[in-house]
Amino acid sequence: MKKNILVLLSLFLLMNCFAQESKEIEVETETEVEVETSVYYLIRHAEKDRSDKKNKDPKLTKEGNNRAVYWSDVLKNVKFDAVYSTDYNRTKETAVPTAEANELELTLYHPFKIDFKQFLANTGGKTTLIVGHSNTTPDFVNRLLNEEKFEHIDDSNNGNLYIVTITGDSKTVQLLTLN
Repeated sequence: MKKNILVLLSLFLLMNCFAQESKEIEVETETEVEVETSVYYLIRHAEKDRSDKKNKDPKLTKEGNNRAVYWSDVLKNVKFDAVYSTDYNRTKETAVPTAEANELELTLYHPFKIDFKQFLANTGGKTTLIVGHSNTTPDFVNRLLNEEKFEHIDDSNNGNLYIVTITGDSKTVQLLTLN
């Protein structure tokens, strides 16, 4: 009888040890890796002053300034962490209303010299507005997607809005035209 109680007690202790071990394993396998989401909004600068063909850095027209304010209104419910612009009057003037609405300084970038790996590291997990040009904006979208999906924007089109969302290895894009 004593032998049976001793065997039962040993079995009980042994089962308890295995139960604790399996719980520890279960907890370890339930650990989730948090994947960050980065969202990029990309637009071309608004309408520029074309009155002086020699001016390589024109400002926006009245219509362009109105569009810059319009973009800020369209994007008013988006909380941006950063606003990037090329170093031209027309792109900076397009970006400023949205940057000011988000209490952000503009971050200037050169579309052909940007360290893209560093850019992705700096903007990972954030929401970013990028203002560029008819050629650089779709090129930037293509780089984010890592595929040649979009061609240059027609010079008369100032209303494209690209929204690129990156979560882990998943990349999606939406193209809206707001004219």
